[in-house]
Amino acid sequence: MASDETPEPAEAAGDERRGALGKFERMVDPRRAVHTAGEHLGPAWSRLTSEEPRVQVTIAILVAVAAMAALPPRVANRPRWVLDGLALLLLAGVFVAKSARHDRRTRVLRVVSLTLIGVMSIANATSAGRMIVDLARAEGIRDPATLLRTGALIWVTNVIIFGLWYWEFDRGGPTERAAGSDPYPDLLFPQMTSPELAPADWEPGFLDYLYVSFTNAAAFSPTDVLPMTRWAKTLMMTQSAISVITVALVIARAVNILR
Repeated sequence: MASDETPEPAEAAGDERRGALGKFERMVDPRRAVHTAGEHLGPAWSRLTSEEPRVQVTIAILVAVAAMAALPPRVANRPRWVLDGLALLLLAGVFVAKSARHDRRTRVLRVVSLTLIGVMSIANATSAGRMIVDLARAEGIRDPATLLRTGALIWVTNVIIFGLWYWEFDRGGPTERAAGSDPYPDLLFPQMTSPELAPADWEPGFLDYLYVSFTNAAAFSPTDVLPMTRWAKTLMMTQSAISVITVALVIARAVNILR
């Protein structure tokens, strides 16, 4: 008599077919492998989830463009409308790309997003460079209020731009993070090391990366979020250097003018 533990031939064949089908599905769509591995077996940041909306990112970009447009003529880019207009045009391209097919949309959206952040970075770096040169030469803006306002606009824009860089590069960007394809974070958030202190559906969003940028620019060093990869350390080191130079020179020049 056959043992109870021996599977029936039909049942064994069914299990074999299901296993082969699952293997084929994982080969066709790698994200399905993450999903079928157990949607609720790990934290949300490490498994397949839906991609976050870009509303907060859009608002931050519009604020940065408005801040660059509000700079005084002495440090603003010329012609004033070129870089700001290009940034708005690329932002519109982000929404156009979202209407394309998924595979094409992913490639186009990433290229457009990186180009947009690059344009904003060049524009703000140019303005910051002009201001720093003027401050080093004791030239340029002589009104303390205008000088402090200019420094604040450049600093805030810098915070937004680096927040966008962190958001776009951490674990391959928002699309790859939603796919859960990279288990190794570039930025280690406290919720990742202590998941019991966070909701089960927590995963980093743009505001989290903006917070990282703000605290790094304000403290001139990482705070509670640690850079784990070389690119993250390099980016945070660069931001800290820019921030400390801008803040120190602006405040020193403003105090000198007041005297």
